[in-house]
Amino acid sequence: MQIRKLTHIGICVSDLDRSTAFYVEALGCEEVGRLVASGATTDHILALEGTELEAVYLERDGYRLELLHYRQPGHEGPATPRPMNQLGLTHISLRVEEIGAVCSRIESFGGKVLRARSPEEHVPAGLRMATDPDGMLIELIEKPGDPNEIPNAGR
Repeated sequence: MQIRKLTHIGICVSDLDRSTAFYVEALGCEEVGRLVASGATTDHILALEGTELEAVYLERDGYRLELLHYRQPGHEGPATPRPMNQLGLTHISLRVEEIGAVCSRIESFGGKVLRARSPEEHVPAGLRMATDPDGMLIELIEKPGDPNEIPNAGR
């Protein structure tokens, strides 16, 4: 058995139009497809009942995101950031220029920029955490040089 390709990463959203606009307009993704699925096979695959699913596929920098909106049975969980030590997907990370402008765009399309908890906390100038409209964490890194470089823990 060989794994041939990572095809996409799925993100459940509460409002498909709002989230599509956020990822396209605020984060620069490109919409590349849509899918509508329902019925017994969809229910079986997703382990849900009465599923009515609409998905939008977005691409950016060779990565594909699948925004999943469940008209039925709806979505579960709060629209708040997950703790970074909770098992499963914790965040997506973007290398940016002009972090202030990116933060403004994120907020203008329904996301939130997370602020330091107190004035004493140190947050490096080129690092911010934000969320999409449903609380999905987004790490923003402003750093000169090769954007393909994997930042080390010390940034």
